[in-house]
Amino acid sequence: MLSTLPLDALVALGRNRWMAPVLALFAEKPGWRFAELLHRCGTGRESLSRTLEAALEAGWIARNPGHGHPLRPEYIVTVSGGEMASAAAQVMQALAGAGLSPEALTRWSLPALHSLRSGQDRFNLLARQLAPATPRALSMALRNLAANDLVAREIEPGYPPSSRYRLTELGLKLTG
Repeated sequence: MLSTLPLDALVALGRNRWMAPVLALFAEKPGWRFAELLHRCGTGRESLSRTLEAALEAGWIARNPGHGHPLRPEYIVTVSGGEMASAAAQVMQALAGAGLSPEALTRWSLPALHSLRSGQDRFNLLARQLAPATPRALSMALRNLAANDLVAREIEPGYPPSSRYRLTELGLKLTG
């Protein structure tokens, strides 16, 4: 599932903390009102507003031109957003199946998993492929993924010692 999405889309999906859970809801039904989203996500108004603005900017959702009646949705998914919504839903289902909450993902978790899936196993290779990510952000993402048993770190003996990362069974299941 993650391997079929382009890296820049995964970076955009992870850019906002609530993007994946919100887009996963758009996979359930194509239109939502703000109050419904607020209730289903369990986030604050400001966080949800920022997430929706980022999704609007990315072109994944649009404001409903027919909105005005209380039963009509305010936001509808676009064609390009439909693909991202189904991917986000698969990610959220895989997380739930693994017993992990959405908090298990950081901004660079999905791109790091994607890069590991494509064969990049050393930190410097990952850092080059995920160039906008700072080394600290990438290190924190890998540490968080390892803590959630999605990635395993192996230290190779030698001077200087080097690290290799690989996906665990759970990580392979998540990346599909």
